[in-house]
Amino acid sequence: MAAVTVSQPAITPAIPARNDSSDSSRSSQTSTEKVKLASSLHKSSLPKQRSSHGGHGQVDRSVSPKRWKTFIKAFKHIHNLTPKEVDDFMASYEIYNLDWANEEEMIKAFGPNYQQRVGDCLCAYYSVLNHLCSLGDVEKMYIPPLMDKKASVLDNQLLYEESVARDIGLKPGMKVLDLGCGRGRVAAHMTSFSGAHVTGLNIDANQIAQAREWNDQCGFSNEFVVHDQNNLPLPFADESFDAFYEIQALSLCKDPSATFKEIYRVLKPGAKFSLLDWVSLPPYNPEDPVHAELMRRVKPLIGAVGTPTPASFEKALVDAGFTVTKSDNPSIDGLQAPLIDRVDIYFRSFRRVIHGLVRLRALPPHFKLLIDKFCLDGQAFVKMDNMRLITTTYRIIAEKPSV
Repeated sequence: MAAVTVSQPAITPAIPARNDSSDSSRSSQTSTEKVKLASSLHKSSLPKQRSSHGGHGQVDRSVSPKRWKTFIKAFKHIHNLTPKEVDDFMASYEIYNLDWANEEEMIKAFGPNYQQRVGDCLCAYYSVLNHLCSLGDVEKMYIPPLMDKKASVLDNQLLYEESVARDIGLKPGMKVLDLGCGRGRVAAHMTSFSGAHVTGLNIDANQIAQAREWNDQCGFSNEFVVHDQNNLPLPFADESFDAFYEIQALSLCKDPSATFKEIYRVLKPGAKFSLLDWVSLPPYNPEDPVHAELMRRVKPLIGAVGTPTPASFEKALVDAGFTVTKSDNPSIDGLQAPLIDRVDIYFRSFRRVIHGLVRLRALPPHFKLLIDKFCLDGQAFVKMDNMRLITTTYRIIAEKPSV
């Protein structure tokens, strides 16, 4: 599976050199206060910027769902899956054997209308995956950068999301586009923290329904749209948004260059753009059999069809008209592996419980099938991150020039 290799363009000197350490806070302390009820949030729409730039404030957990409720809902959904839903989910993994960059292989596997087939696979994949993720601390369907070694996965997510709000300058009343919004949990946190209004876009109608329900419960007027990001143009008018962010959604993007041009179109002059996504790093060598085998195992785990690089993302942004201002890895020491390992250990332990319950016939057999697939190759992911071959937390901040 060959990585996309695009030459580094001549980019403005404003871009700091890539590095493996963050220029953001590394020592954010986390609060021990209990999660507040969402109803208390209804009283005010003012932003709750509790984290300072130095990272010594409290993370805003006020719109984080209660874990036990989320777990029970996800568990029930998985328990009640139909055989067809299970079969469609398992079959959806076929897309990860291919790469957008090799169109000939795509057409050979799926026919001329391969993009529709990929979209169908993704719908089947996410209709189950979002519930599997909700059995643990990755309900938001992403493992964040390591912002604080002592913080939980959830608090590292919140710390990163608050850094995004600062990076793109979110303020009360601003309109921000969230590409790949999932269940709308990140959108709710962005609104709670900054007072901005979020429009979320996602391919999965089930996740969009959950996003609308949760944001309504929080008292937010955020909007959520069912749309495949590869179906261009995006369903928004020119200069509709004051800012943009995405978190690990571009692994499914067929043509980042075309997508970035669309985002450029819907952003107002001066609007800022935040990307956090998976990339292959310079040490990765597709001709190395060890590297290639690890990549083959990891891409289905992280849901990656394409194989972008930092340089390819930067070039696509510059070609679209953006000015790139930051390009780095915000994880401490450039390693996300401690959090990946934490999540993997939890799910492998939970997998043993599921196996026992299936043997006792307390759960249907498909539970074992799904959790086995979900837990496959977590340690390969840890290994690739530790070897600095890939990361799913590469950050780029860019800006649409003012008129």
